[in-house]
Amino acid sequence: MAAPRGRRNGSAGASMWGALLLAAVALRSVEAVSEPTTVAFDVRPGGVVHSFSHSAGPGDRFTCTFTYASQGGTNEQWQMSLGTSEDHQHFTCTIWRPQGKSYLYFTQFKAEVRGAQIEYGMAYSKAASERESDVPLKNEEFEVTKTTVAHRPGAFKAELSKLVIVAKASHSEL
Repeated sequence: MAAPRGRRNGSAGASMWGALLLAAVALRSVEAVSEPTTVAFDVRPGGVVHSFSHSAGPGDRFTCTFTYASQGGTNEQWQMSLGTSEDHQHFTCTIWRPQGKSYLYFTQFKAEVRGAQIEYGMAYSKAASERESDVPLKNEEFEVTKTTVAHRPGAFKAELSKLVIVAKASHSEL
């Protein structure tokens, strides 16, 4: 279950209508999300598995954990941002390299959420920079489950610069 793809053909009117609808949804979403908290961390090469976690929401209800192994180069500064909706029913986790492209070769990656189930997840080989857009991984390179976005062994081409997750709070029974 990767991110949905937009249609590229159709009339100009339909494209304009779609763009307006997306803009309205984006504006509505921005108003409903609290200011995200962003923390910096180092992604370290060497082929050893490392993890980084961050929590948000009331009582740190939501947790996002990034687990990876990478090779080549030196440490890179990455960031993780977590934001929650005002009603605390949705949260976002974004993990990325602010410079846009990572020069490390990832042998594996997994972003996992606790306290919620993933409604949308996407992985990118290149994060947007000043003049360039995000470059998504091919659908066959990663998979999205209820709680993870992870590489697919044998299909992942070792390039990762950004992960985006939108999740909905899990219902807990009393």
